[in-house]
Amino acid sequence: MKKLYYSMGEVSKLTGLEPHVLRNWEKTYSELRPKKNSAGNRVYKESELALIFRIKELLHDKKYSTEGVQEILTNGEPKKKQSDLSAEAQKDLSEIRVFLNDLLERL
Repeated sequence: MKKLYYSMGEVSKLTGLEPHVLRNWEKTYSELRPKKNSAGNRVYKESELALIFRIKELLHDKKYSTEGVQEILTNGEPKKKQSDLSAEAQKDLSEIRVFLNDLLERL
C-alpha cells in the first residue's frame, strides 16, 4: 500500500537532503508547501516528494540557478531552439546534416 504522507525525516533520508535544505526550499519555491500535522511537524504528500526530487535534479544535476528552477516550475522546461546555439555549433550541425544526407543517398 502506498504511503499517504512522509515525515521530514523520511523525506530527508529518501532524497539525501538535510532538513534545513528542505525548510529553505519551502521559502524559496512557493509550489512546495507541506502541511503540518497536529503536533506541528511537516508532512509531505507524494506529489511534494516528487517535486523535491525534481528541484534537486534541476539544481544539482542540470545545474540550474534558483531563479532558473523557479522559471521551470512556473512555465515548464524551456525548449532549445537552434538559434540558442552558438554560430560554431550551428555550423557543425549543418555540416553533420550534409554528411548524413550524403551517406543516406549512398545507401
